[in-house]
Amino acid sequence: MPISADEYIRQQDEMIEQMKLHIQSQDARILEQEQTIAQLQALVDEMSFLKAGLEETLEELKRQLFGTKSEKTKTAPADAAGETENPAPKTKVKEHTRTKKKKITRDERYADIPIRDVIIPVPDMDRLCPYCNAQMELLGYKEVRTELRITPAKVERVRYMQEELICPECRKDGDGTIVQAKTPAPLMAHSPASPSTVAYIMFDKSFVSIPYYRQEACMDQLGLELPRETMANWYIKCGLEYFQPVYDRLHELLLQREIIHADETTCQVLREKGKAADSISYMWLYLSGSDGQPPIVLCEYQAGRSGDFPKAFLDGFSGIVQCDGYSGYNKVEDVILAVCSAHCRRKFYEALPAERQKQLKLLDINSETEVKDIPLPDSEQMKKMSPAEIGLRFFNKLFFIEKGLKGMDPELRKEKRLEKETPVWEKFWAWIETLKPLGGSKLEKAVNYSINHRETLQSYMLDGRCELSNNAAERRAKSYAIGRKNSLFHTSVAGAEASALVYSMIETAKANKLNVFQYLYILLLYMPDHKDNPAAVETLLPWSDFIKEHCTGQIDVETITPENRPQLPL
Repeated sequence: MPISADEYIRQQDEMIEQMKLHIQSQDARILEQEQTIAQLQALVDEMSFLKAGLEETLEELKRQLFGTKSEKTKTAPADAAGETENPAPKTKVKEHTRTKKKKITRDERYADIPIRDVIIPVPDMDRLCPYCNAQMELLGYKEVRTELRITPAKVERVRYMQEELICPECRKDGDGTIVQAKTPAPLMAHSPASPSTVAYIMFDKSFVSIPYYRQEACMDQLGLELPRETMANWYIKCGLEYFQPVYDRLHELLLQREIIHADETTCQVLREKGKAADSISYMWLYLSGSDGQPPIVLCEYQAGRSGDFPKAFLDGFSGIVQCDGYSGYNKVEDVILAVCSAHCRRKFYEALPAERQKQLKLLDINSETEVKDIPLPDSEQMKKMSPAEIGLRFFNKLFFIEKGLKGMDPELRKEKRLEKETPVWEKFWAWIETLKPLGGSKLEKAVNYSINHRETLQSYMLDGRCELSNNAAERRAKSYAIGRKNSLFHTSVAGAEASALVYSMIETAKANKLNVFQYLYILLLYMPDHKDNPAAVETLLPWSDFIKEHCTGQIDVETITPENRPQLPL
């Protein structure tokens, strides 16, 4: 039967309500799906970030485990099984020119080596003329050849025999007046150690990087049984007692400079109070900058990497500290930090794929290779380059400019930097702001490193004596790192502190172009008598006229001896 209008309207309203409920249910389902999609997208992004990070880590581990080592030789083409059938693709190498060094003659190369003429006489049976039997006369000597002869180290026992005089007249009266010769002070009381022996041990240990156990074997070949424990004791005692006064004076002079480079490298000390044997300690390095004054290089051992250590060492210094981006240097007071651009450039380089790294080079300011100008990429070129490669290009451009400014007067160098390098930095920062690197990637680390050190990366432009990089300090740290690789660890804190003193003397001597062994020997020769005399310490600094006279030639331990040494010009 037909329904009423009211009933029809009621049914329609119910249908509308049901449709509304259905639509709301659908909306809720769609919203739930959208939330699920968003969560999945976030998970995908997170997994992408993780994947990128893991791939970078894997590539780095592959490089460390399977990368080419300097000791490996290249495989000849015939040695590889499939190389002849499937030759490797060829890579075109960019052309470059290298400044040809002036060729020197043998006489110029060996000019400082002493000459000993060996006369080869004609035998007596041939000194008569074969035709008339007359006695032959000397015509002269003809040089046949010159050869190099090396006499290996030799060991001898030196006994100091003290002369004693007695008055014969006093002796008649039963009162003998005796006068004794004054003997040189021993290097170590009741010990056979001598300046030459300890200098030899120090030289081998910290310059040639020969561990004590290898030195022990070498000493045995010389006929000397010298245990490694004895050598270590001599090294430590003489280093701490005789080098500390010179080190302290060099430290005072370093703090008076206006530019200091700083760096640190790891080491290990087995017996250190409050620390496990396998814990990490640090050797800190501080050296003078390119200020035209005699160079100073100092090492300092510390148990950690806290910024309190450079703060204490540089207390009283007011100038520019060139360093890496380590935040600990922020604790140093009253200084301007100049962060190394080579460190920043390296982070962009590490963000490149391994194959691309092989095709690109990091420009070295000191390289003799002539490099063509490095133009900055325009917007179109940037589209074809990876961000890491673009960042590397900016820094290589800066290093190219610096290469051209090398050796300039500091004021002119500063002026040229402001003119040529300021636009490069401005373009670099403008480009950095456009980047949105993948989270956790090496590119993000490079970008963040740049932004976090924006001001200090450009501090070098404040002074023409500053350098764009802190490579000078890193090169000095490398000397210690080579020795650390061979010796592995220091047994005691005293050994680490003595090593810091010995390395300081060696590196400062190298920087002042001295004969390193001879400088160690001269210090050990004079310091037992003069370690408490400030005037003597001043005379024994690496740039004094006395040291330059006696330590710039060949090793001499035969004419300059404890009993026959020149007087210090005090």
